[in-house]
Amino acid sequence: MATASVAFKSREDHRKQIELEEARKAGLAPAEVDEDGKEINPHIPQYMSSAPWYLNAERPSLKHQRKWKSDPNYTKSWYDRGAKIYQADKYRKGACENCGAMTHDSKACMERPRKVGAKWTSKHISPDEKIETFELDYDGKRDRWNGYDASTYSRVIERYEARDEARRKFLKDQQLKKLEEKNNNQNGEDGEAGEAGISDEDDDEDDLRVDEAKVDESKQMDFAKVEKRVRTTGGGSTGTVRNLRIREDTAKYLLNLDVNSAHYDPKTRSMREDPLPDADPNEKFYGGDNQYRNSGEALEFKQLNIHSWEAFDKGQDMHMQAAPSQAELLYKNYKVIKEKLKSQTKDDILEKYGNAATEGELPRELLLGQTEREVEYDRAGRIIKGQEKALPRSKYEEDVYINNHTSVWGSWWKDHQWGYKCCKQIIRNSYCTGAAGIEAAEAATDLMKANIARKEATEETPTLLEEKRVATWGTEIPDDLVLDEKLLAEALKKEDQRKREEKDERKRKYNVTWNDEVTPEQMEAYRMKRFQRDDPMNNFPQH
Repeated sequence: MATASVAFKSREDHRKQIELEEARKAGLAPAEVDEDGKEINPHIPQYMSSAPWYLNAERPSLKHQRKWKSDPNYTKSWYDRGAKIYQADKYRKGACENCGAMTHDSKACMERPRKVGAKWTSKHISPDEKIETFELDYDGKRDRWNGYDASTYSRVIERYEARDEARRKFLKDQQLKKLEEKNNNQNGEDGEAGEAGISDEDDDEDDLRVDEAKVDESKQMDFAKVEKRVRTTGGGSTGTVRNLRIREDTAKYLLNLDVNSAHYDPKTRSMREDPLPDADPNEKFYGGDNQYRNSGEALEFKQLNIHSWEAFDKGQDMHMQAAPSQAELLYKNYKVIKEKLKSQTKDDILEKYGNAATEGELPRELLLGQTEREVEYDRAGRIIKGQEKALPRSKYEEDVYINNHTSVWGSWWKDHQWGYKCCKQIIRNSYCTGAAGIEAAEAATDLMKANIARKEATEETPTLLEEKRVATWGTEIPDDLVLDEKLLAEALKKEDQRKREEKDERKRKYNVTWNDEVTPEQMEAYRMKRFQRDDPMNNFPQH
């Protein structure tokens, strides 16, 4: 209820007010009327229908929900285009220096710049423009067509009609010219075979050429057709398409009005099952959506989707919606490879087992199940005569001789080694040498045994060679060599100094004298100070 009174009500009055509101909502009581005599919708919530206290509304009303603060200054009028208000005779101070109008300056002048402005000539003074200022409301500022004069569009229509009229006139003149040429060719005496063929080609071209006037009439007829908007997922529209559905067709949900018949989904406009399953198939126009889903290219498209899913699960990077061309190409390659593999498998089976359909007559033994071969059995059922007992064969190759051997590998055994019996060789890939190889192997064995026995008999202890002391420079040290103890001590000191200089180059002098002569004491000092890597006492500390 749209009441603004917040006076205190008793419990009984409040209950009556609630009952009245419920009756108004149910349509049992008349709706409440506002100040202007308009009915108030009883379903409007109270927080919307109740007027604020500061408005002091005496009667129920919805004026507080409307724009009741209207500004009288707002207008929807527009500028008077091209209107002039005053035409001056001479130049006025402060007017435009170019045209002489008072309503703008020279920078904003829209006239062509004069060679000598109106300020200096006082001639051809332009009239003053009519300047208006409007205070537009919110909608007026954003109105794209504000101030547009619809009568100006008639000039566009007239221009297009004049163009169409000129085009029709031109085509009519062309047709008249062709008819005159045709009549002249038929009346002429020289126009026989060649000209007759040319005229026939021209007639065909005239018949094939579409009359533009008829096309225009067909376009005008198209305006009567029903068109619908094409909505996209983004919410916009891509244009209009004609609704090609014939209006005489019965809707699928009206084919069978039985409640228990095929279900119709109004949201997707689909009916999967057949609405008339008992009707004659030759007379039925619609048999359910499943009829189209299980026929035509729908099955192939379903197989394409299944193939893309299975390929993606197996790790192949393909997606039916992201790259449909790639998925279709891979599916075609898959079908080609599958057919090749199937035909190859079939050929292998036929090659191995044969094809009974293409073979000739079967043997008579197989057809009749009997032969003329005589087999004799004893009382126990054992074969006595007529058929030898077949020995069981293993899965390995038997009686295969390689490298000219006459026996198989493993037919000879000696000293825990297998070999060939024909040549007594223990190397498997060896070439057979026969009896000569056996004799040569035995002779080599006897000779080796004789050499071992002779060596054991003549074996003696080897003589120890005396170690000779060799000098460092390559000559033997004589036994009568006598070293001077003082010179040897000096040589040892020099050798220590030389080694320290090698470790620390900062102690080396700039002027170094070199002497190639080496004394025996120096060689002995070098030999004593030399680092022996093979000496086991090197790792022990020296005191």
